[in-house]
Amino acid sequence: MNELTFKSSLSMEEIEDNFKDMDFFSEMMDGLTEALAASKGQAAADTFTRKRSLPVVDVCRTRKSLNMTQKSFADMLGVSRRTVEAWESGRTSPTPTAKKLIYLVNEDNSLVQKLMEA
Repeated sequence: MNELTFKSSLSMEEIEDNFKDMDFFSEMMDGLTEALAASKGQAAADTFTRKRSLPVVDVCRTRKSLNMTQKSFADMLGVSRRTVEAWESGRTSPTPTAKKLIYLVNEDNSLVQKLMEA
């Protein structure tokens, strides 16, 4: 098995300093305990859970309704034309952030101009 390597612009001392006050095990145990309580309907009042619901988007229909090429649509979203092509063909799905952005653009076409200028 190959050894994993981590590359950072920070020195090892800076990395250690960033995490010196963290107890990863305790944080993980707290999260697991809260998750177990939430699954049993016994979550504490200060604990909240949220379901991540993403909008359903039809990339091809949205792009065509905006009279955009795959290239211009990709430029607007900050992705490659091949990515848009893969979404439209069903080979891959947009990321959650891309889904939200496509949904917003579909709902408010005026965002296209703002995104193209950004």
